[in-house]
Amino acid sequence: MAQWEQALDELVRTRGTALVGYAYLLCGDRREAEDLVQDALVRTFARGRLTEAAALEGYVRRTVLNTYLDGFRRRRRWAAVRHLVAEAPSRPGPEAPSSARVDVQEALATLSPRQRASVVLRFFEDMTVAQVADALALSEGAVKRYLSDGIRRMEDHLGPVHATQDGGTQDVEIVTGRSGR
Repeated sequence: MAQWEQALDELVRTRGTALVGYAYLLCGDRREAEDLVQDALVRTFARGRLTEAAALEGYVRRTVLNTYLDGFRRRRRWAAVRHLVAEAPSRPGPEAPSSARVDVQEALATLSPRQRASVVLRFFEDMTVAQVADALALSEGAVKRYLSDGIRRMEDHLGPVHATQDGGTQDVEIVTGRSGR
C-alpha cells in the first residue's frame, strides 16, 4: 500500500466521523455532508502527494469548506429534484436525538452560505474572527458583518442569543426560549 493510501486510511478511520460532523454543520444534511467529505478526500488525495498525518485533517477540512462555498448553486439545483430519486434513510443518523440540536440546525439553514460558514467556523470550530476571515478569504469587517447578521437571523428562529466578553473572546449561549425544548 502506498504511503498516501495509508495516510488516507488512517485519516478516515480516526477522523472520518468528525469530518462528516463538520460538513454537516455547514450544509445541514447528512447525505450532503458525506458527499462533501468524499469530494474533499478525492480532491485532497487525487495527486497522492500528501502524507503528513498532522496536516491532513486541516487540508481536508479546508477543502470541505471550499467545496461547500463553491458548490452552493449546484447543491441548490440538486435539492429541487433529489426527492425524485433518493430514498429515505433506513435508520436515523446522528442528528436525530436532540430537539435543541434540531432547532440550531433549522436556524443554521436560514443563513446564507457565507453567514453559515462564518457562524460555524467562529462558534463551532472556535476560531477567532481573524482566523475566520483568513479561512474565508474575507476582511475581518466582512466576517463581523456576516456574524452579526447570522446571529440576528438565528435569534429570529431560536430566541435571544446571549453574548458576553470573557478575556477577549466572545462566548455565545444559544437559548431556545421554547418550553419543552
